[in-house]
Amino acid sequence: MSEKKKSSGALLGAAFLMATSAIGPGFLTQTATFTGQYKASFGFVILVSIILSAVAQLNIWRVLCTTGLRGQDVANKVLPGLGYFVSFMVVLGGLVFNIGNVGGGSLGLNTLLGIPTTIGYVIAAAIAIVVFLFKNAKSAMDTLTKVLGAIMIVVIFIVIIVVKPPVGDALKNTVAPSTGIQPLFPAILTLMGGTVGGYITFSGAHRLIDAGITVRTMQPKSTEARLWASASPRSYVSSSSSPCSV
Repeated sequence: MSEKKKSSGALLGAAFLMATSAIGPGFLTQTATFTGQYKASFGFVILVSIILSAVAQLNIWRVLCTTGLRGQDVANKVLPGLGYFVSFMVVLGGLVFNIGNVGGGSLGLNTLLGIPTTIGYVIAAAIAIVVFLFKNAKSAMDTLTKVLGAIMIVVIFIVIIVVKPPVGDALKNTVAPSTGIQPLFPAILTLMGGTVGGYITFSGAHRLIDAGITVRTMQPKSTEARLWASASPRSYVSSSSSPCSV
């Protein structure tokens, strides 16, 4: 495999890793709740969260890819010991989130295939374990995230077609929400916390570092990957339910 293909694969893998990580049981519950609460005005929340997450993560990716250091290493340089604390909090949060992810996978298998939730837990956990048993886990993870991400996008478009949301009203309220802007701030903060909070912020950048994409000449590539991660497929989920140099 050529270096160009490896680079492209890593970029797509990083983008899909970011996008699919942001779409979990909690995120789907949040967007469904806010869609019911704010109706078409939730489009404004989606637009603002995409812009803010792109700005925040572009800066984070550029810093990490320029230095070639992971997030915890940068934190240790800012304040000795801070990186260890951040790592502990990320591991703790990741444990809680992934319990929810396995549970969400189980519920999805139960809904789609009628598999009992207990068996679904085992299947969902086994898939995650098998990925990391591969000798080249990075490549396996890239492939899996691309496949699952593609399936997710297809399912989202099917839902959009079936549900037939009021597109015109949604577009209008995306730029001029009928509820006003102030009542939407809690929803914006919640979505931001689910997309640029915790390990999700650093997962894509760390994948690029693993692939060796850390030199200044690679900035356009990392920027492209990050923009894809911000806009796709997370924004479609919301609407339907509703490297580098500094």
